[in-house]
Amino acid sequence: MSTFSAPKGTYDLIPPDSAEFLAVREALAAPLRRAGYGYVETPGFEQVELFSRGVGESTDIVTKEMYTLTTRGGDELALRPEGTASVLRAALQANLHRGALPVKLWYSGSYYRYERPQAGRYRHFSQIGAEALGAEDPALDAELIILADDAYRSLGLRGFRLLLNSLGDRECRPVYRAALQEFLRRLDLDEETRRRIEINPLRVLDDKREAVQRQLTDAPMMRDHLCEACKAYHEQVRELLTAAGVAFEDDPRLVRGLDYYTRTTFEFVHDGLGSQSAVGGGGRYDGLSEMIGGPELPSVGWALGVDRTVLALRAEGVRPQVAAGPRVYAVPLGEEARRTLFGVVTRLRREGVAADFAFGGKGLKNAMKSANRSGARWALVLGERDLAEGTVQLKDLESGEQEAVPLDRVVTAVQAKVG
Repeated sequence: MSTFSAPKGTYDLIPPDSAEFLAVREALAAPLRRAGYGYVETPGFEQVELFSRGVGESTDIVTKEMYTLTTRGGDELALRPEGTASVLRAALQANLHRGALPVKLWYSGSYYRYERPQAGRYRHFSQIGAEALGAEDPALDAELIILADDAYRSLGLRGFRLLLNSLGDRECRPVYRAALQEFLRRLDLDEETRRRIEINPLRVLDDKREAVQRQLTDAPMMRDHLCEACKAYHEQVRELLTAAGVAFEDDPRLVRGLDYYTRTTFEFVHDGLGSQSAVGGGGRYDGLSEMIGGPELPSVGWALGVDRTVLALRAEGVRPQVAAGPRVYAVPLGEEARRTLFGVVTRLRREGVAADFAFGGKGLKNAMKSANRSGARWALVLGERDLAEGTVQLKDLESGEQEAVPLDRVVTAVQAKVG
């Protein structure tokens, strides 16, 4: 055993669990590819200021949870705590916004936050994300929500709920902000929370502490302060979701944990996950481009947690369909058989047949145990007598039946078996 282990709050993905995670990632991304979203990949670290300006200086992510470092050249960098700001930065840097709009992008990767480790909340976590940049259209908001809903259902997940809200825009939110600040200033809150009231009072609504939530029962709601344009926009999103058969719950207190959201905000939750019930979420962020020094670029996006989706599936007893392992396992008996059968395995793989090989010079008994453990349906067994006769034994590991197949026709014979 190594003297080292994974850092606290992180994990290693190893077989067989890794196959489950890969299947979830593929299922979450598949609807995006079908809808015309192109893949984007950004560095694992960015300038600290990208997140402090974009995510919000008052958020827990920026004030408490970012992993930061200073390079030898004096640059202040942070491991990315979320994906949207990085993707938008990359799109602006590449001038994608000067072409056809909207720019539709999806991404997959690891993200990092210094949090108290617990089930469903890690310091290193995996997400699939999607961003549609450069269009203010309720149909785009609805498209992304529908794609996420489709992705979850394709995995067999059923016990999730979609929460929906509108946070207004730069026209109507200032009025709500003032009303909320007036209400919050009268509450019994600690000094840190009181500072948030002045910087971004919405952060107080997102405070999960019971002592705070009890005092927020009569807090003013954004829906009562929406301008007519925001009301109409939100109603169109709701109508499109209803027409698509996507069930949702209106949640007037949903604000999420990032400062850049405007208008449409949504969250997918699963009650089987306890306190960490969110499996994914997102919303519209029409002002984020300007926050990070770009042009006006209304946009919308989401991020779905791979880790939490896996936990939700396990809570329901659902296992995603994982990629098939080897269909054929080759067992050579002797050095000449080893060279010959290794060539057969190589040809099978080049023809698209998943095949494995008994490495390490195992005897017949141990090699057949490995064949059965591999999950393969068929075994190819080659010994000295078979070599002399120019054949190889093709054995069905389920029925135990076997037949001699000419070596020069073994690839064709195996292909016929595996279909």
